Amino acid sequence: MPEETTTPDTKEAAPKAKKEKPPALEEKPFAEFIEQHYLPTLTTALTNNGVSDLYLSLVEQPLPVSGSPEKCWQIVGIWNKGQRQFNLYFPEGSINGLKAFSYTHNGGKSSALESFLIDERRVTLDLLVFGLIQRLNAQKWLARN
Repeated sequence: MPEETTTPDTKEAAPKAKKEKPPALEEKPFAEFIEQHYLPTLTTALTNNGVSDLYLSLVEQPLPVSGSPEKCWQIVGIWNKGQRQFNLYFPEGSINGLKAFSYTHNGGKSSALESFLIDERRVTLDLLVFGLIQRLNAQKWLARN
């Protein structure tokens, strides 16, 4: 049998262009991520856990520490006719930086600042929502408790 001879293709396949992935939600600028993704997702999660008359906002204001002039980004959540409030602090203006939590009940004095999600290497939208829901559950503030 005669051997088949092959000729190299004269047309070389063009290298396939890699599709650039859009950046992950968590890589967006801090305020954009919080306002466009975290607050709506958190609102849904809290509503699903029985919270009504909810007010959530992102503000930059001083820490609730006596004499603290330092401002930092905070998510403030208020419900139950203003009787329950939590603050989630982002002193570095990043979801991957330091984070803290405090709460206030019945208009009283703010609790001590607690570290929040400090052991996590990679913080995601779902983890931020889950962590806050768990913390509020620990406070016995959600309907399922």
